Amino acid sequence: MQTVHEHRPGLGGISVLKTRGTVDASNARLFSEALAEHVAHAGQAGEHPLLDLSEAYLACADAVRSLDRATGALARAGRALSVVQPRPHVREALTSAGLPGIRVHATLASALDALTSREPARERVCEPAYEPARPEAGGLG
Repeated sequence: MQTVHEHRPGLGGISVLKTRGTVDASNARLFSEALAEHVAHAGQAGEHPLLDLSEAYLACADAVRSLDRATGALARAGRALSVVQPRPHVREALTSAGLPGIRVHATLASALDALTSREPARERVCEPAYEPARPEAGGLG
């Protein structure tokens, strides 16, 4: 297994961790640590973390659990790691596991579209929490 941290020009505030090779019981812990570090670094830099598994094979349940461990903090914060992986066996494994801290995308383009479409929602969260009540049409007010 090999992991490479990439900043791709033109992606804006997105940090990519690309995994190549097989993730199995012998290296699942290292994979989990590399991914957790990637997620933490992206958070500190104000970037969206993205995991590219297009050249990876998840060989066992330990590999899937390593993803769950590394993305637990994101899930608890109501966020998720975008995972890019076109290989059907990986998609099936991740989908059946139902990990709350990941969102699976078939392509990098679909992951980027999803991330950029979330930006306005994130901006709305930063607005003041209190808004005066507005009367509904046809209501009493």
